[in-house]
Order: sequence, then structure tokens, then C-alpha cells
Amino acid sequence: MNPASASSASAPGPGRALGLHIPAGHGGTGPYALDITPERAGWGHSSLRVLDLPPGGHHAFDAGDSEWIVLPLAGGCTVTTDGAPYELTGRDSVFSGLTDFAYVPRDARAGLTSRAGGRFALAGARCARRLPARRGAAADVPVELRGAGPCSRQVNNFAAADAFPCDKLIAVEVLTPGGNWSSYPPHKHDTARPGEESELEEIYYFEIEPAHGTPGVGYQRVTPSGPGHRTDVLAEVRGGDAVLIPDGWHGPSIAAPGHALYYLNVMAGPGATREWLIRDHPDHGWIRSTWAGQPTDPRLPRYTAPPGDTR
Repeated sequence: MNPASASSASAPGPGRALGLHIPAGHGGTGPYALDITPERAGWGHSSLRVLDLPPGGHHAFDAGDSEWIVLPLAGGCTVTTDGAPYELTGRDSVFSGLTDFAYVPRDARAGLTSRAGGRFALAGARCARRLPARRGAAADVPVELRGAGPCSRQVNNFAAADAFPCDKLIAVEVLTPGGNWSSYPPHKHDTARPGEESELEEIYYFEIEPAHGTPGVGYQRVTPSGPGHRTDVLAEVRGGDAVLIPDGWHGPSIAAPGHALYYLNVMAGPGATREWLIRDHPDHGWIRSTWAGQPTDPRLPRYTAPPGDTR
């Protein structure tokens, strides 16, 4: 069987307009190459849009009842919101470096203008509080090396719960060297357990580094975590794909040898406290105990924070 045709996801549930695995080119609406809203996802909080702008391109949007982060994936832009412009230098690609970003509060109108063009992620979450618009500097993004050996990966915690203030939105970037596994051991955050586990919906958006003239693939697994939590996904992912995780044990995310794997994680949930608390799969959590005796993959960090700026 062809692996691409074997990539599977559970059937869309009631009210769900998108499958759980969204191949590139199949999840867009209007100006967006990818447009995941709570309504289309069949859940309550998390959103992700991907926008391609040509040189000199402009796009405006209303934040509505959600807070948003504009994150350059390739290229730079100016984000204007609440009457102030925020210049984002951006980057050549997600594999070349960290980026600055802009926070757009709920009930605001925002405009993006890109002189040279580029590709931009708009990560959103429904929220109650209206926080101030502001710019996040690339120099302030905490870079974490997680795991060891073949489980080594780099996490760019640009909007982690303890790194950048938001009301509900949690978002990070993960870089996995070719041949490695990340999001491992499999873990979940689908049940509210105060002090132990958060209840968070999650979006994975993938890009894959080409090599030797080929675009590359990766793999994403999600398994059911119990009664009422039946998400089951085995997906061969390519650049521009997304996977929705309303619940379930998720991981591993697997990078094919020779191709680094990038994913953007967007999370939000109903909890009163914005926090990322996870529970490891009981059959696989032991792998963490082996990391102390293994070195981190020498290909990491792929890059680190640039010198600070004063903008």
C-alpha cells in the first residue's frame, strides 16, 4: 500500500469541517493557504492561519474574540494594530533562525504589509482578556534543547506559557534533525487535572527541509487516550500539512533521515490558568530516564537567539 494513501485519520465528527490530517492545499479559504478556526476544527479555542504575501502585498484582518500572534515563517513584514506599527525583520526560513513576532489583541484590527513578500503564520486563541499589542523580539526567545540522542530536538519557546504573556494562547516551534523522533514519549493534555495535566487543543503545522532536490516527508502519530478521547491518526506529513489534536496521546513526530522536520504548535483550552502540563504515556515514559546517559544530538542547536535589539 502506498504510504501516502495509508495516512489515516479518524472520520470527522459532528460539526467538523476539516479532517484531522489536513494536507497542504486542502485547508485554505480566501487569502489563507491554511485556515483552521474553532468552527472548522470542531472545537472551542485554537486557530491557525497561514498567509502568503507577494512583494508589496497587504492583508488586513479583524481579531474578533481571539488574540493572535503574527509569526514570520519566511520573509518579514510590518504589522499595524491599535494605531502602532511593529516592524518584523523575520527570517529566510524556519530552518535559518529565530524571528521576531507581533501580538494582536482581541477586538483589534490588524494590517500586514510585506515589502519583499513572505509567508506568515497567524496563531490564535479565543480569550476573554484584552492585553496590549506589542512586539516580541527574536533575541528574547528562549531556546531549549529537549531530549537526548535520537530523541534530541530544539524547542523555540516564543510564546510558551512562561515566556510571553497571553491570555489563552500557547505556541512554540520545534526543530527535529533528520532521523530523530520528537514529541516523544507520547504525551497528552486532554483532561483537566489541577497541578498535573492541562486541557488543551493542539495544532501541528509542518515544514520539512529539502535535501538533494527532494522535499522530504515526516510522520505523525496520535492514539486514543481513553473513553471519549478516540483520536487516532497515522499521517505521512509534508511541508504545509497540519494535524489537529483535540485529544489523545500524541507522538512521535518522526523526521526522515536527511530532512530536518519543523512544526509549529498552537494550543489553547478552557482552563482558568494558562499552563502546559502533560502526562506521559505509561508504556513509554521510561525513555526519559535514559537521556541522562546520552549526549544531545551534535546538530543542535540549529541556531540560537541573535543579539538583542532595542526596537
